[in-house]
Amino acid sequence: MLTIKDLEAGYGQTNCLHGVSLDVRQGEIVALLGANGAGKTTMLMSISGVVSTRRGTIHFEGQSLAGRPPAEIVAMGVGHVPEGRRILPRLTVQENLELGAYLRRDRAGISQDLVRRYAQFPILAQRRQQLAGTLSGGEQQMLAIARGLMARPKVLLLDEPSLGLAPKLVTAIFDTIRQINHAGVTLLLVEQNAYLALQVAHRGYVLETGRIVLTDTAQALSQNPRVKAAYLGG
Repeated sequence: MLTIKDLEAGYGQTNCLHGVSLDVRQGEIVALLGANGAGKTTMLMSISGVVSTRRGTIHFEGQSLAGRPPAEIVAMGVGHVPEGRRILPRLTVQENLELGAYLRRDRAGISQDLVRRYAQFPILAQRRQQLAGTLSGGEQQMLAIARGLMARPKVLLLDEPSLGLAPKLVTAIFDTIRQINHAGVTLLLVEQNAYLALQVAHRGYVLETGRIVLTDTAQALSQNPRVKAAYLGG
């Protein structure tokens, strides 16, 4: 579904990714693990067209994403829930969700999806007319994910969904990730909590200083001594 080959990308004169190759198959959850600064966020931003690539290819369902603007990539079926949530704080919960569907013109379908998202996240239904900036961190993360789903993506790029959340909320977010996948959405997941990421993922890649150094099934990675020492507390 998503194929990346020999990707180089970065900012200014600095490359953050050095010849990265990976693939994501339809129906999978693929975890991308690595320390801060490894290039994980740059990878997702390159896929979604926010960061320009310098070399290599990115194909989604056989079509090149090279040079396409982010809005066109979203329209093709690639959604992105960025690190830090990036909700619009001075708009209401409902307005944030509606903006997630800004490329769509099927008003009836958008209304149906609003009902689905509120059913999936009941706390958002209670807060629908509340300014998004007044939500708790966990509620904002739920809103960011729900907003990403409003575009009806085929694949969803999730960047650090558990960052800064209390353990109980982290469990709820990962339950939601499973539900999204069971509903037919493919996911590429960047997550500092390697233990939880490998529990929900089918396969995983380990990124170190802009290079893929390991790839395997999630179960095998969770038992790999190198992964256990670096990311799972030994």
